[in-house]
Amino acid sequence: MSKEIITGLKATFLIHFIVGLILGIVFLLFPIELGTLMGMSIGEPETWRLLGAAIMGFTISSIFAAREKEWEKVKILVEAEIVWTILGTIVIGYWLIFASGPVLGWLFFIILTAFAVAFIFFYYQQEK
Repeated sequence: MSKEIITGLKATFLIHFIVGLILGIVFLLFPIELGTLMGMSIGEPETWRLLGAAIMGFTISSIFAAREKEWEKVKILVEAEIVWTILGTIVIGYWLIFASGPVLGWLFFIILTAFAVAFIFFYYQQEK
């Protein structure tokens, strides 16, 4: 019999969808305004739009995963989210500490860290 997805993981998928949708839209549609808010000059908005598209891709996959019932159908997505959020946290952390990233960058750092912790926690809960 297949293992069902635990409620906490489903909630994480839904929260990830909402947060990712907001951030993805901002990066995708308003890169210059985001850069201004962060005190940065955005010379190539396409790079930020590409990041927005990637965020939207993961975001949409989270809503699909939240609708699933079986752990095995979403396990690889959770593994991908763990890799993405850990790498993202490392990159943003480096940017903030060693490259004088903007103060608003800490918000992105906190968001990615929170999702990394949540996805790792629920991954191990599911695997028990």
